[in-house]
Amino acid sequence: MIDVDKIRSQFPILSRQVYGKPMVYLDNTATSQTPRQVVEAIDKMYFHHKANVHRGVFLLAREATEMLEASRERVRAYINARSTREVVFTRGTTEAINLVASSLGSTFENNDEVILTVMEHHANIVPWQLLGNRKRVLLRVVPIRPDGTLDMEAFRSFFNERTRLVSVCHVSNVLGTVNPIKEMIGYAHSMGVPVLIDGAQAAPHLRIDVSDLDCDFYAFSAHKMYGPTGVGVLYGKERWLEMMPPYQGGGEMISHVSFKKTTFAELPLKFEAGTPDFVGISAFTKALDFIDSIGIEAIEAHEVELMRYTQQQMMEMPGMRIFGTQEGKAPVISFLIGHAHHFDTGTLLDHLGIAVRTGHHCAQPLMEALGIEGTVRASFGVYNTREEADAFLAALRRILPMLS
Repeated sequence: MIDVDKIRSQFPILSRQVYGKPMVYLDNTATSQTPRQVVEAIDKMYFHHKANVHRGVFLLAREATEMLEASRERVRAYINARSTREVVFTRGTTEAINLVASSLGSTFENNDEVILTVMEHHANIVPWQLLGNRKRVLLRVVPIRPDGTLDMEAFRSFFNERTRLVSVCHVSNVLGTVNPIKEMIGYAHSMGVPVLIDGAQAAPHLRIDVSDLDCDFYAFSAHKMYGPTGVGVLYGKERWLEMMPPYQGGGEMISHVSFKKTTFAELPLKFEAGTPDFVGISAFTKALDFIDSIGIEAIEAHEVELMRYTQQQMMEMPGMRIFGTQEGKAPVISFLIGHAHHFDTGTLLDHLGIAVRTGHHCAQPLMEALGIEGTVRASFGVYNTREEADAFLAALRRILPMLS
């Protein structure tokens, strides 16, 4: 049992009122809030340790560099990667996927194929389409079943001699579906195909062990894990990162530059051109410390219990339509009330103090497959309470007559 009151005390924003009502923050899938210890780490870095990393011989620069590389080791241990050479810092999951699409994708040939799923975020669709515009790479899209789970028979049927990569989300940001990625990775590897996992929605809720999963790439973002914005991680198996060309050129990622030829730095710096957000990266370790102080399994259990409690009562409301009903799904509820527009529902909830997300959630192909334009999405974090769930449910009951 976690001490939610103690946890909430670390998040001043949660005590805000909106429209004269206590704010209930249920948009954690988009971004989580940030505890004091992370913000204090940012302040400390700016006030006491700020100097450019990997370049200076003076004490301040050495301190900043040591803190950055200590953060890399902290992330390596957190995801159980084999080496810090396999941990590349990016600006977020989006940049991490673009890195692979641009770099590994440059080795693809015309008519090669990439397997995606219909539930992918735009960040795991558009980079492959851009690659397809350059290389005529074809996308094979795995459909879903009525409960929001993947059609695994279709997945297996898509492999052929032209398949070069599988790139799939671990958890759907709309449906909450937890995909069987270990099974998918195993099958892809049996066909000689590497796998990239978009872990943006999984890392805040699930234990991530890249060695156990045996994935080739895994991408996630700090800001969804109670950390700072603008920081992400790309895990890549060393053998893949070694053979991939650099993603961007500039300072830091070089060994030697002349106008005749440039040689590149060793991993992982080969993929980290320019000055990184060493302040945010260093502070990210405090977010990981925060998660570990509670326990990721305890976090997951708390969030899922809230989601199940809330969803069960929502399903009893007249006209309620919930999208994604997989048993064991992540703490996300996407819904519509009858034929009411999702924006109208979200606006009414906002004026009752409930912060939810509305729209297509950067998953327009999934919306098209579901036959809708968008949904209202409520998503839970470790600091949400049963009282907040009840406030959300009460707000829904209040607006139901307005939308019928």
